[in-house]
Amino acid sequence: MNSGPSRVDHYPPSESDDSDSRDSEGWNDAEDDEEETPEVISLLDDRVFPDVMSMLAHCKEKHSFDFLGIRQKLQLDFHGCVKLVNFIRQRVHEGLPVTEDISWSDIDHEQYLKPVLDDDAVILGLFDLPELKPAEAQGVDGDNAGLVDDLLKRKDELQEELIRVKAQFDSYRVAVSQTLDERWGDVDQAEAEAAAKRKGKGKDGEKKEDESKYYWESYAGTDIHETMLKDTVRTDAYRDFIYNNKHLFAGKTVLDIGCGTGILSMFCARAGAAKVIAVDASAIITKAQENIFHNGLSSVITCVHGKIEEVALPVDEVDIIVSEWMGYCLLFEAMLPSVLFARDRYLKPGGLLVPSHANIWVAPVADPEFVADNVTFWRDVYGFDMRAMQAGIYDEARVLSWPITTTTTSTTSPLQSPTEIFSSFSSPSNNTTIPGAPSAFKLLDLYTTQVSDLSFTAPFATALARDIDALDGFLIWFDMFFSPSPPNTPEFTQKHGVELTSTADEWARADPQNRVAFTTGPHGKDTHWKQGLLLCKPESVPDALSAEEKAAARAMKAGAEVKGDVTFSIPEDHARGLAIKVTWNGNKGQKWVLR
Repeated sequence: MNSGPSRVDHYPPSESDDSDSRDSEGWNDAEDDEEETPEVISLLDDRVFPDVMSMLAHCKEKHSFDFLGIRQKLQLDFHGCVKLVNFIRQRVHEGLPVTEDISWSDIDHEQYLKPVLDDDAVILGLFDLPELKPAEAQGVDGDNAGLVDDLLKRKDELQEELIRVKAQFDSYRVAVSQTLDERWGDVDQAEAEAAAKRKGKGKDGEKKEDESKYYWESYAGTDIHETMLKDTVRTDAYRDFIYNNKHLFAGKTVLDIGCGTGILSMFCARAGAAKVIAVDASAIITKAQENIFHNGLSSVITCVHGKIEEVALPVDEVDIIVSEWMGYCLLFEAMLPSVLFARDRYLKPGGLLVPSHANIWVAPVADPEFVADNVTFWRDVYGFDMRAMQAGIYDEARVLSWPITTTTTSTTSPLQSPTEIFSSFSSPSNNTTIPGAPSAFKLLDLYTTQVSDLSFTAPFATALARDIDALDGFLIWFDMFFSPSPPNTPEFTQKHGVELTSTADEWARADPQNRVAFTTGPHGKDTHWKQGLLLCKPESVPDALSAEEKAAARAMKAGAEVKGDVTFSIPEDHARGLAIKVTWNGNKGQKWVLR
């Protein structure tokens, strides 16, 4: 996910030079047209070589250290060679001697899978080493017969392991090669590959590629993941469902799509999963690998870098798919199609989706204080008219935590649960900023939902529980459901079904031991998704009316219906954005965009 790699000047290695070379991208002399290659640093000294084979020849000639001989003797696969490289680097770093008297027990430790030298070109170069000779062809004498027997046995074990990891390292090699292309300036190749991907798409293809690139890059940093991890409603829900249903995960193969820091993968591993495959197209995958390693779960969790639609997984099918794919107003960021692709491609018949269902809600809002603070405020700012700042205020959806009470309203008694607060919206004693009952307008059953279902028009209807001065807008939120049973089973039909109007709190409380659900609505605990506010333009009334008559024309009485349709679609200029249109009461309608 580069932003256009450029050639950089090539200097002998040093910390300052490496920094300078990155800072001087794009400012090289025109005559410097040679294709540059990664610097391969010697395993045993500071010499630098253009490739791994010349470096290994140097180590053998100058230091009497035969890397290839040790690899052949121990019959090391790719994993084993990585461990050997890092074992040698670690000893050199600690000032310890390195000899050819290295055994498998010396290097057979998970710590040697973690590079000692950042961006070690030797590891990438391991793919280019000559093939191992069969152990039986080495011509050993009787004294080594026992060693040969052990190696032959281990060879058979490795054959099975190699089949399992081959697909993974094909993807790994491509990802590393692309990173090195960007870092060392292989512009021609990078541009050729990019052109191939865009072939036939023209400028529109480039725009979509740039949007996706920005999306993945936005998840490479720490801040966004810290926000999500600290969202206890979100993270606790996944943890509680996985840990409360360990019998569903024990011995199973799990696919985690968009794994981020690896938290959900580690939950699954701790719950007893036999294998977890963690996939993410963002650079955060490297941090996930470290997190998994430091928690001793590398033997269970395999990390794969790339888009789920493009990578090759080390398995043909999985028992469970877990993913935290939800965006603002549920469908912003358009990650759900990737989960649906993985469902159709990898999920076994009768497999489990976590979470399993979602529904989307809309509610009317009326809050004169909010309008005064955020809209009419611009008409008098320290005595100046700044109405220009209002541009677009009714065109963009806002993401915020909507206050259900104001400074002039309060509940008459403490409301303890989300269900009680939710019920208050339709109560005659309602004095909240949500003056009518919320209406669920879309249910997504992830077992059956298709990508085409994500652009839709659905009806909604509500009635006001109290008088309001004006309908100021609509509020959008969603509820998530984690059902422990897949559909088309008696247990699901009888015990764990989800309906359009199911609310998270009531549904989960019906079976708290097995079910988990949460709401992102204003009646629940705050989440990082918050709610989507759709501000309505003030209703047009004749100018000839007095101020009192205009206010009366915009007012609505208790019992008045507000019904119509909600449309979700993808904006033409933003493939990961969300356009929301609401039409109501026959002749009223407005469209908002979330970018």
